[in-house]
Amino acid sequence: MPLPGWLRKLGASTDVALAVGVAMLIVVLVVPLPVPLLDAGLALSVTLSVLVLMTALFLQRPLDFTSFPTILLLTTLLRLALNVATTRTILTHGHEGPTSAGHVVSAFGGFLMGGDVLVGLIVFAILLVVNFMVVTKGSGRIAEVAARFSLDAMPGKQMAIDADLSSGLIDDKVARQRRADLEAESGFYGSMDGAAKFVRGDAVAGLIITGINLLGGIAIGAGRHGLPFLEAISTFASLTVGDGLVSQIPALLTSVAAGIVVTKGNTEGTADKALVKQLGLAKPLWIASGASVMMGLLPGMPLLPFLMLAGGFAAAAWNRRQADEIAEAAAVPATIAPEAPITETLRIDLLRVELGYGLLSLAAGEGPRLTEQIRNLRKTVAQEMGFVLPSVRLQDNLHLKPHEYVVRVKEIEAGRGELRIPMQLAIDPSGRRPDMPGEPCEEPTFGLPALWIEEHRKEEALARGCTVVDGAGVLATHLTEIVREHMPELLSHAEAQKLLDDLPAEHAKLLSDLIPAQITTGGVQRVLQALLAERVSIRDLPTILEGIQEAMAAGARGVPALVSVVRTRLARQLSDAARGPGGYVPLISLSAEWEQAFAEALVGPGDERQLAMAPSRLHEFMNRLRDAFDSATAQGESPVLVCSPGVRAHVRAIVERFRPSTAVMAQTEIHPRARIRTVGAI
Repeated sequence: MPLPGWLRKLGASTDVALAVGVAMLIVVLVVPLPVPLLDAGLALSVTLSVLVLMTALFLQRPLDFTSFPTILLLTTLLRLALNVATTRTILTHGHEGPTSAGHVVSAFGGFLMGGDVLVGLIVFAILLVVNFMVVTKGSGRIAEVAARFSLDAMPGKQMAIDADLSSGLIDDKVARQRRADLEAESGFYGSMDGAAKFVRGDAVAGLIITGINLLGGIAIGAGRHGLPFLEAISTFASLTVGDGLVSQIPALLTSVAAGIVVTKGNTEGTADKALVKQLGLAKPLWIASGASVMMGLLPGMPLLPFLMLAGGFAAAAWNRRQADEIAEAAAVPATIAPEAPITETLRIDLLRVELGYGLLSLAAGEGPRLTEQIRNLRKTVAQEMGFVLPSVRLQDNLHLKPHEYVVRVKEIEAGRGELRIPMQLAIDPSGRRPDMPGEPCEEPTFGLPALWIEEHRKEEALARGCTVVDGAGVLATHLTEIVREHMPELLSHAEAQKLLDDLPAEHAKLLSDLIPAQITTGGVQRVLQALLAERVSIRDLPTILEGIQEAMAAGARGVPALVSVVRTRLARQLSDAARGPGGYVPLISLSAEWEQAFAEALVGPGDERQLAMAPSRLHEFMNRLRDAFDSATAQGESPVLVCSPGVRAHVRAIVERFRPSTAVMAQTEIHPRARIRTVGAI
């Protein structure tokens, strides 16, 4: 028979059904319930408690039952509402006979007491004590401790996730999932700690309601309805015990379920598998079998049950031993691990930081947060330079000194230094070593004279105008400079393809017209690498692609020619990056004499022209360049060198050998609206 339409809609709308159910529980607390509905409610309570217990038994892990605290609240509210309803029925109609409060209450009371009121009360009291003093109290304590330990361990687990993310062992998606699981775990155990109080309060309420039913029923039955005293005791005791059982048995089952959930901890798999796996070991089973035989041989002990138990344990021990032997035999071939493929040895880490054993605390997240510094570095590079830095792998190296570290780019050492954890590095901006107690050293990034000082001297160093950096900050600064220096190598073909794939949809037409019809992805990669080599951000990738398309349309083919047009397109970005604190771009111009000298020294056809200048002239040029920049620096300026577009790339190739951070710009790369000031000339 099909269900009515309104009932199907109610079943589909679970939120509405839940709201209606909770509202009905509140109504039952104040409105008398007919006996048939009371029987149905009591049957529902018992069935739900069995369902909750079975669900707890078959859980794979506690977090699979995150709704358990809410279920505890709702089932407790259901039992209390039914308790109030049965109390009202017992006190008003109890004198009418054993079935006046419903057949469920009558059946439970008659079955337990077996015709003896005193026995029934004693058994009911024992069940109440078992639930209240043993199961409920133990479950509540375990939930409280689990919540406390879960919250205390949360920072350490978060650090471990950050360390795995920074080292590249996991990606952002896995890290987000682990953080979500960690938050769910802490929230679950915190909720279980509070939900355990519901079960405890339910047991207390059951005890009070039982006393009210018994004493109030006897008083009403004997005083108001004129029942003989013994008959009143018998009638109302039977109803009270039946009502108590109907409420306490579901409460006991729910308490056991709560205990199973909170005691499961981090054990994976269902409860039966965990118990069989951990209790079913061969040696303990053999010992238990022997102990059972010895117990049966004691004078006065029944031998048969102990012998049956001994035989069962012995059979289980034998089966477990056979299974272990089969598993060991099957595992023998697996112990001879197949040789790893040769290709695995060819894989290299793009970025790796190797630490001596004295610096392992940095990777473990203790003290200064190296992992956080690396994560911030990757974010900064993405924002400033326009591509996501590869993951940085942190690895220990026992061949290093205890406080030494090495930074490798594509397995090649790119820098090393020493840290004195937990001391702080003090650097005097004037270039002199700070005059205070400490361990003299050279700052590993720029080679400046510095001093390792104790933590309690940090305020003193700051008062002297020094810059104070912790060990993680020193390593992160060194890593940052190495990354900026080797950024072109880190932009692989795969990374370049990712940048192109991540372009917004509105640039899809530009990309399809350009690649592969006019240039390959590898060609775009080489242009981007050339820009990064001069520390030019490639974040404005659409403008760079437009510049490449313009250069290709004009017949340019070589990378230098493409870069020249792209840099002209990026004139506003380049001018803004070169702008000093005064709001203008400080310039050192190349004289006409040197412009002509460079132009005459270029040999070769078209884009393949090379610089062939006499070594003496190159030496003279570098000396004059050094003098001009030193003079400008003394005036507090950080100028750029300006020359004609035709010689810019060749001048830059000379300048980068001894001043790699100095920008070399063509006149066409200075934006027309940029404020400029000439501070020197060569």
